[in-house]
Amino acid sequence: MWRADRTVAGAERPASRDIPALNRLFSDAFTERYRRDGMPGVRVPYLNPMIWEYAIADAGEGAMVWRDGRGDLVAFNMVHRSGREGWMGPLAVRVDRQGSGLGQRIVGDGIAWLQQQGATTIGLETMPRTVENIGFYSRLGFRPGPLTITLQGDAQAALIQGSARLGDLGAGERAAQLEACRRLTDRLAPGVDFTRELEITLALGLGDVTLLEEDGTLRGFALWHTAPLADGRGAEDLRILKLVASDLVTARRLVSAAAAEAAHRRLAHVTLRCQGTAAGLYGTLIEAGWRVQWTDLRMILASHPAPPQDGVVLSNWEI
Repeated sequence: MWRADRTVAGAERPASRDIPALNRLFSDAFTERYRRDGMPGVRVPYLNPMIWEYAIADAGEGAMVWRDGRGDLVAFNMVHRSGREGWMGPLAVRVDRQGSGLGQRIVGDGIAWLQQQGATTIGLETMPRTVENIGFYSRLGFRPGPLTITLQGDAQAALIQGSARLGDLGAGERAAQLEACRRLTDRLAPGVDFTRELEITLALGLGDVTLLEEDGTLRGFALWHTAPLADGRGAEDLRILKLVASDLVTARRLVSAAAAEAAHRRLAHVTLRCQGTAAGLYGTLIEAGWRVQWTDLRMILASHPAPPQDGVVLSNWEI
């Protein structure tokens, strides 16, 4: 009698040669998710291979894939750690293996790895309309947190005093500013460190980091990408992935500097994923005409909650 192969081997770290298979699994799994949510006309495109390179490099040893008996990918989980902040995404199980318990395994392996690495906050984001996902993650110990709201604003040419690009600096000054970014982030969100994300972004040429100083002191920074998300498409917007600001005024000036960068690069829009906890920044952007594009539900492991923060610290938990 013929029996379906249910072998699962892993986890192992993916290589660049796995990106085409990651793209197929990603597109098929999320397209099926939309179909089950009542949107059969949605086809999720492949990601730009450079975005996968960033995801794998950023996750490091937390980049995990699982294979079947033939060696084909059946699941993946990109598990990221920024100091003590840990999060997972994207992650998916091949359509024919869903419902077999593999999803629980890959999330469990991700949690275990983050715990071993000393993460004190562990979370992920999912679509708020997808009740199956919310229930699934809740049974694994996650609890709903704030919405992450994707906002889009128009590029606007402007001169922001005290702003500079990290990528324009020489090696010595760049190292000093990276350390200043680390110290500022640690002061506002103790234990969080975005240094690796900043370095990988510059190394892969995906974007840059806007620095904002006042009287010679770093007051904030914004990490942004301009590389297109979807494979085969041109650059469409400037996306802010991380924003750290000592106060709301600095955060707003950083966003304005990013809008100026977009205008300089002849991009029409700036996109920012704003956590609901940053209500002050959210309100000022809405008042300035920014538009709501999308929402995600942030879910955080009950045993590893997010600590209180000072200033404005936005951390994108999606690639």
